[in-house]
Amino acid sequence: MQVYFDNAATTKLSARARESMLRVSDDIFGNPSSLHAFGQAASSELQRARETVARCLNAAPREIYFTSGGTEADNQAIFTCAEIGAAKGKKHIVSTAIEHHAVLHCLEQLEKERGFRITLLPVDESGVIKLQDLEAAVCDETCLVTVMFANNEIGTIQPVEAVGRFCRGKKIPFHCDAVQAVGHVPVDVKALSIDYLSLSGHKFHGPKGVGALYARQGMPLRSLLLGGAQERNRRAGTENLPAIAGMAAALEEAVSELGEVGPRLTGYREKLINGLLNVQRSHLNGDRARRLPGNVNFCFEGLEGESLLLLLDHRGVAASSGSACTSGSLDPSHVLLALGRPHEIAHGSLRLTLSRYTTQEEVDYTLAVIPAVVDYLRDISPVWERIMREEQEKAQ
Repeated sequence: MQVYFDNAATTKLSARARESMLRVSDDIFGNPSSLHAFGQAASSELQRARETVARCLNAAPREIYFTSGGTEADNQAIFTCAEIGAAKGKKHIVSTAIEHHAVLHCLEQLEKERGFRITLLPVDESGVIKLQDLEAAVCDETCLVTVMFANNEIGTIQPVEAVGRFCRGKKIPFHCDAVQAVGHVPVDVKALSIDYLSLSGHKFHGPKGVGALYARQGMPLRSLLLGGAQERNRRAGTENLPAIAGMAAALEEAVSELGEVGPRLTGYREKLINGLLNVQRSHLNGDRARRLPGNVNFCFEGLEGESLLLLLDHRGVAASSGSACTSGSLDPSHVLLALGRPHEIAHGSLRLTLSRYTTQEEVDYTLAVIPAVVDYLRDISPVWERIMREEQEKAQ
């Protein structure tokens, strides 16, 4: 059996998204900025996609700007607020220790090259920030608070509504990286008091290389790219219309199915968690309940995550140890370290992320395979041998 449980990295393109992309590629190939009939047909298609994405977020179409993905959207929101803030003498940004690197690397650059002061809020052992820490961190110089909706590794959902309400009261711009959340849980930018929100099409069965940035009406937005006047002068470059249409179709489909898919994936998630907790010296990462429906993240003592992934792949289970953006790194996950996991344990991490195409049979097969692979690796692991020896010595 072949099982794909790495949907946080990317998802399978849905049939509806593919159909929209092919239709637009074949029939609506004009440039949306052209004045002739072909261009105007493309412009109308672009507007329909903008309206669809806006409707799924409870936003206005004029508040949606199409990008190349979540990374660009994160960058644009952060650098916009940094530039506006610096012009006002405000050079302090508050974020969290478990953000995606698309956010963290922006903050590092602002700190090193432009003298910004960055405060990264800690998380508790379940991966959730405390609102009192945010309240204590902000000051008169704070120009932005950027807190992710749901973590890409452990699936933990942050108290976004409370963060948004606090920031709105303080009149501090609030950016939310919602790349892992949109299409998987309800996201209402108005109810959550979000000023900027990033999303990416390939996380909810849309195409890769396309995303969107929501910027609340009246909030500033500076273009990262110089060139044409596309996206109302906020994002230069001819719009990737087939991908945008595919993303809009995928998002509309995902949002319409939340009521059915969410509970089903939560059931699969709980079955996986219950089964893997039976494995000796296993540790669930992230809050048990306050997490995405399809996210399961564990650490197994006494083994390396890379070896676990390779053997699981050999048995037909595609998983990951964390973010695909850092898969080439030998360092343990910064997210797991922020939870308080020791380096040795954090190295033995496994992330299973499900999709609406996941089946009960795939869950059962995976639950049969993982314990066997863990036992095999521990049998040949000197680290596990030491752990068992120390345990025996303590028992004596």
